[in-house]
Amino acid sequence: QVQVVESGGGLVQAGGSLRLSCAASGFAFSAYPMGWFRQAPGKEREFVAGVRSGGNTYYADFVKGRFTISRDNAKNTVLLQMDSLKPEDTAVYYCARGLYSSTSPRGYDYWGQGTQVTVSS
Repeated sequence: QVQVVESGGGLVQAGGSLRLSCAASGFAFSAYPMGWFRQAPGKEREFVAGVRSGGNTYYADFVKGRFTISRDNAKNTVLLQMDSLKPEDTAVYYCARGLYSSTSPRGYDYWGQGTQVTVSS
């Protein structure tokens, strides 16, 4: 069955870096776009970054220049490198399989359980 599993979250000071990893299985990974979303307490889930099947990337404005998404089709893995982290980046981060290249959660059908990222000031 389709599975998407995130890892790599944790606690980091403002200005620091974290790298999130997403391991996918149970489907033809290279054929699907993949995305990262985040959800902070009391807020809606929001788009962070996406990578198309061919490798082209797209980002939310608030992470441009700080976060980098990439994919390794040989390892069925998506990475999110997060640099220059800010306290407002604190959230649960989710990886998801895309139905198409989208910035809306409705464009994604399988989701991981999420990984907590906490940025202290």
